[in-house]
Amino acid sequence: MLAEPTPTALILLTLGVLMVASVIFSRASGKTGLPVALLFLIVGMLAGEEGVLGIRFEDYRFAFRIGTAALVLILFDGGLNTAREAIQRGIKPALVLATVGVVGTALLLAIGARLLGFSWPIAILLGSIVSSTDAAAVFTVLRSSGIHLKKRLGTTLELESGMNDPMAVILTVAATDALVAHETIGWAMLGEAIIQLIVGGVLGIVIGLLGRILLAQVRLSASGMYAVLTVAVAFIAFGVPTLLWGSGILAAYLAGVVLGNGKLPYRSGITRVHDALAWLSQIVMFLLLGMLVTPSDLLRVAPQGLALGLMLAFVCRPLVTAPLMLPFGFPRNEILYGSWVGLRGAVPIILATIPILAGVPGTEAVFHIVFFIVVVNAFLPGAT
Repeated sequence: MLAEPTPTALILLTLGVLMVASVIFSRASGKTGLPVALLFLIVGMLAGEEGVLGIRFEDYRFAFRIGTAALVLILFDGGLNTAREAIQRGIKPALVLATVGVVGTALLLAIGARLLGFSWPIAILLGSIVSSTDAAAVFTVLRSSGIHLKKRLGTTLELESGMNDPMAVILTVAATDALVAHETIGWAMLGEAIIQLIVGGVLGIVIGLLGRILLAQVRLSASGMYAVLTVAVAFIAFGVPTLLWGSGILAAYLAGVVLGNGKLPYRSGITRVHDALAWLSQIVMFLLLGMLVTPSDLLRVAPQGLALGLMLAFVCRPLVTAPLMLPFGFPRNEILYGSWVGLRGAVPIILATIPILAGVPGTEAVFHIVFFIVVVNAFLPGAT
């Protein structure tokens, strides 16, 4: 008689089935125009407590850690595929959108949430969480959809999505700390944000350069080990700045940019490995985040979530983005396109777990509202 399946075997079997379903369903993305990340989220929901498989998963801390590691690999892969010439074309508008644009979006959505009846602290928290575009969603849609954008516009949107997460993280943490301490957000937050961006930016470039030197000097017996080294560089680039009060997310992206623009041994093999890891990270991250969502709770917050999602897509993103792009000489049609492509994805959902982990009362509802906003802002701009 065979021994009963162990919990580990059941977990791996379930994960394997979900990953197969996600990959197969991803083919529908090209036919329907839906962002593939949205399909992964739906598969996760179907596997969750109220779904077909009925898996009970409520470990926000585990999801946060896995999501952070996955985000590091996704951003690092995006950096590896960003050419120096592209950065020179789009860095200035992207920096403005990734900083001023994020703050402006957070403020406008906070005002909208306040008009819907949320308290100012919760309204500011909601605005902060959904203020940045999602690198995974933007990279996937712009690079896999067959759309051929002007190089400067496409690069600007990709650079914005790769660099704007740190500001959203800073705003979310500050809003959460204010809720925990029952205080208002002060101007000190601005200084902290600048410090984190500078530390993360400098260390990301330094670690990327050190990674270049290491890859140029080391001689390994197996070509696959070089990809292991680059993955290690990605994790180090995130870990070191984070421990030194810098932005590890920004550092991971910049380290990938520096490595990708240098001489890499077995470049094609390394880039293939990171492309596969980025896709694996997306699937696992979105599956876990989808399993955290309870559909019945989504229905309860549907009116607020739908209203805020539409407000973000049609009001906040355009009103903030268009004036910021105008001084850089973008033509009107490109400004309109850039204002519309405000894809949200896993990052806001991961950030929505921060106040829950901090023990802020009532933030489970915020998590589900954020999920609703993400779905609306992945479906509308992505599908169009």
